[in-house]
Amino acid sequence: MAKYEMLYLINNALTDEAKDAKVAKYEEVVKAMGGNVVSTDKWGTKKTPYPINYKTEAYYVLMTFEANGKIVEELKRVAGIDADVVRRLITKL
Repeated sequence: MAKYEMLYLINNALTDEAKDAKVAKYEEVVKAMGGNVVSTDKWGTKKTPYPINYKTEAYYVLMTFEANGKIVEELKRVAGIDADVVRRLITKL
């Protein structure tokens, strides 16, 4: 299995409990398909470099995980249809 990082931005208007639930959701996607979450760093609320959907702040989360290609595709799919995920980027380390 290869090592990946997923940086995703969550809508800042959500409550802290809802943000934690989103983080747990993406960790569970990796674990349920046989991957391994190495670490999850919650960077907190930061300004975005440019307005996204007329908002200038988002909640940043960096998740490092070990997975195969199918898990990465599933993460892209799930994050892509989640209205509360403003942006996502998955890179191979």
